[in-house]
Amino acid sequence: MRAHNERLVLSILRRLGPMAKADIARMTGLSAQTVSVIMRALETDGLLAKGEPVRGRVGQPSVPMHLDPAGAFFFGLKIGRRSLDMVLTNFLGEVQSRLHRIHAYPTPEATLEFALSGVDELTAQLSPRDRDRISGLGIAIPFQLWDWAKSIGVPEDAMASWRHVDIQADLAARLTFPVYLQNDASAACGAELVFGTSQKPQDFIYFYIGYFIGGGIVLNGSLFSGKSGNAGAIGSMPIASGGEVHQLIDIASLSVLERRLRTAGHSADSLWPSPETWQVDDGILDDWIDLTAAGIASAVLSATTLIDFEAALIDGWIPETVRRAIVARTRHHLGQHNLAGISPPQISEGTAGPDARALGAASLPLSMRFLVDQNAIMKLA
Repeated sequence: MRAHNERLVLSILRRLGPMAKADIARMTGLSAQTVSVIMRALETDGLLAKGEPVRGRVGQPSVPMHLDPAGAFFFGLKIGRRSLDMVLTNFLGEVQSRLHRIHAYPTPEATLEFALSGVDELTAQLSPRDRDRISGLGIAIPFQLWDWAKSIGVPEDAMASWRHVDIQADLAARLTFPVYLQNDASAACGAELVFGTSQKPQDFIYFYIGYFIGGGIVLNGSLFSGKSGNAGAIGSMPIASGGEVHQLIDIASLSVLERRLRTAGHSADSLWPSPETWQVDDGILDDWIDLTAAGIASAVLSATTLIDFEAALIDGWIPETVRRAIVARTRHHLGQHNLAGISPPQISEGTAGPDARALGAASLPLSMRFLVDQNAIMKLA
């Protein structure tokens, strides 16, 4: 664990990019000598590297410092209803390598085997120096997996073993680095917050369209997960559709698209290897996009009556073209509602992409070991 001021410096550079020592001193209020000592120590530890000197000003050239991409490495494990994913990221959150396995449903035994063999396989791709810099593994998993057996079309006893499994403890007992765990939808929202490429407002609601839709809430620049870790459980939000009330999960999930494809006699197998290889009937896809957008628009409206969100971000295990279409139609459907008394949030695309859940898992050891609360950086900036 880094000392607070070291973590503060790392967090500033992670969020704002390369900066000179003098700029960091002005931003944090720390003395120039203190910042110099901190950054020298971080450079010695291999976490920071010098950039090119900036000349043309009075006095000595300014030397910006930046995070060393090879300063640390992190594993992210996503446990999903239809697939398992593992990514290896560097200190900047850039994916170095990944593994993907499709299944009918997840089991503890297969998940443990995939995770352990995946760690070995991806570690072997690193140099000896970089292997020593693996700093942890994060797990993104739907909580109470056993409750979803019927929804994913498998016998209840097939998922019952998850009731008695602590996958975090099982992996921690077999690995030499720390293991962290978070709800998969919250992890995806965390990936957007930590690794997303666009400027983020202080308060936003996040939607991730996976086999089941999920989401997260960011308040005052920080992920809000609540006492149970399930805050922002937007999949359970009641939505009026077709004269009936459903949960959003039953309207705006990939499971709905999968079921419609199979009902029409089409294969749904192309949905799961990669979003970029989808082969889906245009008519069925278009209807699903519209249904999904209408459901999300209703969820956004309901959420905004409680919290004055500045934005709603939409992402998922979906092609970019589909994400763009869902965002456009969500804007349209939201505009059809009675918006009297509220200020509707900006509807935008998420930027973490299909890997958001695995990336969010990888961000857990990064955040826990090297960063401070994102809200602290917001206040300084």
